[in-house]
Amino acid sequence: MEKRIGTMKDLKEGKYVIIDNEPCRVVKVVHSKPGKHGGAKARIDAIGLFDGQKRTLLGPVSQNVEIPIISKKTAQVLNIIQDRANLMDLETYETFELEIPEELKGKLVDGKEVLYMECMGKRKILQIQ
Repeated sequence: MEKRIGTMKDLKEGKYVIIDNEPCRVVKVVHSKPGKHGGAKARIDAIGLFDGQKRTLLGPVSQNVEIPIISKKTAQVLNIIQDRANLMDLETYETFELEIPEELKGKLVDGKEVLYMECMGKRKILQIQ
């Protein structure tokens, strides 16, 4: 299970939410007051963790939303081929290949340890340890 259920009123800036089946970080939350004939509404602006796209979620504050479970792990760089790094997880010894983020290109070298996140079957390098 890689997600859990919460409500829109629980979301705050910096928290995570799943919008369009993509894990996102919440960047802005706007609540409207309840009116004469309806409940309070919320508008959630978020940015995708893996694709960087901006997404918006609108609905009543009582609406259920899915919250992703994100795990952060450490891996060692085995080798680098162009803009991709071959990594080995330091707990499971599993090897896999990930694209090197723009801000880390040229800084990553063989033997270094990196912090990466894993969520909903996707992985991304976060920083050099």
